Amino acid sequence: MLVTVYWHGRSSKELAAKRIWASSRSAQPLRNRGVSVTDVFRVGDDLPGGIRALETPRAAEVLYWLPEQRALAVGDVLLGAGAKPRPTDEPLRLCPERWLGKGTHADLRATVNGLLELPIERVLVSHGAPVLSDGRAALEVLL
Repeated sequence: MLVTVYWHGRSSKELAAKRIWASSRSAQPLRNRGVSVTDVFRVGDDLPGGIRALETPRAAEVLYWLPEQRALAVGDVLLGAGAKPRPTDEPLRLCPERWLGKGTHADLRATVNGLLELPIERVLVSHGAPVLSDGRAALEVLL
């Protein structure tokens, strides 16, 4: 199980995951919540299957690039269509700026812009509908 941000680790017990991967910034808060993190990494470390963890403007949150699936897995910084607080017809939206702490939408757009070099087919979001085809184009809309 790959955890994007520590509060999303709350379901790990129900999933009975044998291995739980979390960034160094999320590992301790997860452990404080009773989650047994088995593998701690920093952005830039090698992860299994060629998976890459990518930084976001949110200190405790990472995105995952899953190359074999051509998928980007996100926590809360990007929201799918129909996600609260406001439904939208766009396939993806930026999270509310207040969710970024000291970060800004400009910082988040810079992160998204850096992803456009990847051949993203799918964007798997935690909130709202996922993008299951032409994910790169959906990310371009955000810019």
